[in-house]
Parts: sequence; C-alpha cells; structure tokens
Amino acid sequence: MKYWRQTIAVTQRILIELLRRRRSLIFWSTFPVSVLILSGFILAERAKLSIDVAFEYAAPSSLVGAALFFSCLGGSVATVVAEREQQTLKRLFISPLSGTSYFLGIFLAHSCIGIGQTLLVYTVAAFWGASFKGSILLGLVIILLSIVAYVGLGFILGTQLARRIEDVNALVAAFGVPLLILGGAFLPSSLFPTTLINIAKFNPIYHMNEALVGVSARGDEIDQITSHFIFLLVFAAVMVLGGWLSYRRMLIVERRL
Repeated sequence: MKYWRQTIAVTQRILIELLRRRRSLIFWSTFPVSVLILSGFILAERAKLSIDVAFEYAAPSSLVGAALFFSCLGGSVATVVAEREQQTLKRLFISPLSGTSYFLGIFLAHSCIGIGQTLLVYTVAAFWGASFKGSILLGLVIILLSIVAYVGLGFILGTQLARRIEDVNALVAAFGVPLLILGGAFLPSSLFPTTLINIAKFNPIYHMNEALVGVSARGDEIDQITSHFIFLLVFAAVMVLGGWLSYRRMLIVERRL
C-alpha cells in the first residue's frame, strides 16, 4: 500500500503541473488533432477514399506517430531531464519516497496522458464518421504496450543521453522523426519500396502502426497481427527493463555528485 500511495502521489504531481501549464496542454491536444485532420483529408483525396474510411486509417497512425510519440516519449525524456536540473532527485534521497514509486509514478502519469490523447483522437475521428472496427480490448492492449514502450525508451534516452532541457528537442528529433517516417506514421507503409519495408520491420513504430491500423481500420483479430503484436510485446518488455536499469544507474550517479 505504501508504494501504491507514493506512486499515485507522484502521478498526481506530474498531472497537476501539466494542468497548470495550460499552454503545453493545448499544444499536446492541438498537434495530434491537426495531424489527424491533415492525414485524413490527404488520404481521402489521394487514395480516393470516403472521408469516414480515410479517417479510420488516419486515426491509428496519428495516435501512434503524433500523440503518443511526442507526449509519452518526448514527455518522459523532458520530465526526467527537468527533474535532474531542478534537483528533485537530490530531494528524493532525503525523503521517504522510494525510487520504485517515483519510477512507476512517471510511468502512470504519462499513461494517463496517452489515454487522454487516445480518447481525443478517436473522438475527432468519430466526428468525421470513423469507427473502431476491431476488438476494443485488443486495441487498448496495443495502445498500452505502445505507451509503455515509449515511456521506457524515454527513460533510457533521458537518463543516458540528455543532460539539459535544451537537449530534449534535438534528441527526440534525431532519434524519432526518421523512425516515425519509416514507421508509416505520416506516410502509409504501402507506398514504401521493398527495401524500406524490409528495414521498417526492425522499427517498433512500424509494428505499433501496423497492429493498430489492422485492428482499428480493418477489424483484424490477434491471429492476423501476430508478428506485429509479438514484436511490440517483446520490445515493450525490453524497454521497461532498460528504462528501469537506466534509472537505477542514474540514481547511483546522482548520489555521488
């Protein structure tokens, strides 16, 4: 119970700070909606699809590529780096708050943000006639695995490569934007040449996108997206483990400073 209360306390603190920074909240809401609307109308025009079908395909890609990537990965990197700069970790060492609760609290906070963006993206898509065709439970599992993978990777990047807030944008852009394009977040993977498709199979964002598009837009079942789902499951587990080990290593280094 102690760990649970501490985890909830950390989560509440991060979410309250986000609500106070209304400008950031507005940007995090506006960006995925803008990408969704642009993608939807471009797909409708260029692929000769009806508006509702175009938005059914645009919604999963916009969620994975625009919403979850920048809020869960970029947001977790920014949170970790800011906490180090503000000496929050130093205060952690002299408080009863455990490192495990702090780690889980950041995970839970960004999961809440990701779920909120999921509801926002699909609400806007539904306004244009889109519907979620597959299993909602399977879709939620894919979204949660994507959030976990992004936040875990954010911990790794934030603790190992970023030292200042100024590093965050450059780090996310350098690692993320090529992966987003190769993952089919902005350009459908059906347009990729064979060489890029073979490379994309090593890209976790490609598997997130393909799995969610399959379930959401085509109504695929688990047996039809097995390879994407297994890759995403393994990747998420590795990122959680890597994020935890990176976090523990950072605490050891911070104690010495």
